[in-house]
Amino acid sequence: MKTITCYLDFISPYAYLAFEALPKSLMGVSHRMVYKPVLFAAMLKHHGQLGPAEIAGKREWTYRQVVWQAKQLGVALDMPQAHPFNPLALLRLAVACSVDGEPNRYVCETIFKHVWQGGAAADDAARLPALVQTLSPQRSVDASDVKDQLKANTEEAIARGVFGVPTFCVDDKVFWGLDSLPMMRAYLDGDQWFDTAWDAAASIQQGIKR
Repeated sequence: MKTITCYLDFISPYAYLAFEALPKSLMGVSHRMVYKPVLFAAMLKHHGQLGPAEIAGKREWTYRQVVWQAKQLGVALDMPQAHPFNPLALLRLAVACSVDGEPNRYVCETIFKHVWQGGAAADDAARLPALVQTLSPQRSVDASDVKDQLKANTEEAIARGVFGVPTFCVDDKVFWGLDSLPMMRAYLDGDQWFDTAWDAAASIQQGIKR
């Protein structure tokens, strides 16, 4: 049985859609899923990048695409009142719901729906108490160990080669994004393509460097 580590940030609509698509994508595969909240903004800073919602043109395309993909997947999705938003409180809540910083699927699903259903402000502090009451976290959201765990999750992800969310890590393989789910499924099914082509495809020499 393979362990799949899912690095996610509730700020990402692609993470939400991938989360909803996972059960069908992994149907029939013996696996253990581990969810680890990470701070996407810290990854962007580490790699010296802007998020897709911070780039004119790409921002508008991202929103149009995710609304279309939600329709295709049959997933309820309402854009929040504003995006991007500060997800720290939600990420810390997710981490606080477990002793090891690995929330279960119910916790992640509840927070994703808090953000991506209903069209309210995702980071509205007035909405947070009801969410906390629903999830009954094991630790205080403001506890130093919760903050440290979120930071550790993010640093761990970066060390494994993660650069965006959602990302799924299986063995030494890193699968990024909603559209990587079929590729991950092929790997889990033992597709021999990964024996040679995985490394070969990434061996091309880099040309222009900026």
